[in-house]
Amino acid sequence: MSATLSLDQARRIALAAQGLDKGRPTGPVTSRTVGRTFAQIQLVQIDSVNVVSRSHLLPFYSRLGNYDRTILQRMTAVHPRRMVEYWAHEASYIRPEHYPDLLLWQKRSWVGASRMDPSLRAAIARQILDTLAHSRPLTAAELTARMGHVEEKQTVNWGWNWNAVKRVLEHLFEEGMVSAASRTEQFERRYTLTAKVLPHIPPQGTAAADPAEAMHRLVDAAARAHGIGTVRCFADYFRTPATAAAAAVEHLLQLGRLERVTVRGWNREVFRHVEARLPRRATGRALLSPFDSLVFERRRLEELFGFHYRIEIYTPEHKRRYGYYVLPFLLRDRIVARVDLKADRQGGKLLARSAYAEPGAPADTAVELAAELRLMAGWLGLPSVEVFPVGDLAGSLAQALRGEGPIRSEGTNGPPEGVSPVD
Repeated sequence: MSATLSLDQARRIALAAQGLDKGRPTGPVTSRTVGRTFAQIQLVQIDSVNVVSRSHLLPFYSRLGNYDRTILQRMTAVHPRRMVEYWAHEASYIRPEHYPDLLLWQKRSWVGASRMDPSLRAAIARQILDTLAHSRPLTAAELTARMGHVEEKQTVNWGWNWNAVKRVLEHLFEEGMVSAASRTEQFERRYTLTAKVLPHIPPQGTAAADPAEAMHRLVDAAARAHGIGTVRCFADYFRTPATAAAAAVEHLLQLGRLERVTVRGWNREVFRHVEARLPRRATGRALLSPFDSLVFERRRLEELFGFHYRIEIYTPEHKRRYGYYVLPFLLRDRIVARVDLKADRQGGKLLARSAYAEPGAPADTAVELAAELRLMAGWLGLPSVEVFPVGDLAGSLAQALRGEGPIRSEGTNGPPEGVSPVD
């Protein structure tokens, strides 16, 4: 007989697995704290959009509050690295131990090198590997110049108009031959040989890795990060094939790592990881990045929280319902609102361009969201918050902000002077 859980219990399990079930640390956020959070969520998605902050920085803010972002720079760029780049749930920072397993299962041929002449691709690959073996980490542009590669610039071309060096670089990145040593301030990858980033990883092609065992490890990690979910949820976390993930789930059931459960209101087969916690209540509060791992799987999000979510970045402006860069607002064990945010760095403001309450949002939603926006503004080094009169929550949110004192930065991210919020 499988255990039967209420929807409230399933929600609390999911929040605890993601480190979102309780308030943020009250003391200083150290590199150890950040490392524990990353070990819990397993990966963070990378995206170049910088409307509020780089997307991989926001999940740590959501869980830890005001933290020193240079900690992540050290974790990703200083040996021994605790976060490395590879394909997972899209481009992601992953734990180094997952890298060999993902190499066996992540195949993305869309980068463009597959459409090149094989002899040309092989020649460029040899030159890239030789250059990187005898140089510091280089961006694609720096590597192109170092190699003396000249190519007529394309304005309409498959692969975002990448030149041949960039396309082969991405192919080598996918194959595990090169990795990202760090990122520039403009968020460009600095490439180097994988052996220099992860010296403990055997050279490509020499490891006798078992793909099935690799999938077992990946699904186990995904299930721990979910706490509770379906095969589809677990497969989606690292973007692994559903059929192989389903076989891994059966294996983990036999090992006792997973157990079947029934969640009232779900009509799918659901599994709970044996390490998953069920807190008595959830007390957390967080603005969630559109790329946060809690909201990866939209069907699960809607089933757990009754929250229908769509990123509208690529939607034409006149067709957007809530805004361009909309962050869900988690309060205790519900997603109670959504707010379209933009960091106006030149003006020193965090702009709430729209704010909408969810049906049944509690009476303290505006007050709690105001406090969260002020915390985020302080973390970003922005002296004020401005609320646009768009959305059914905007008026009460502006009023709640007016009732607070000046915003002050906390921690180590800069000392903006206190300025009263603007509505």
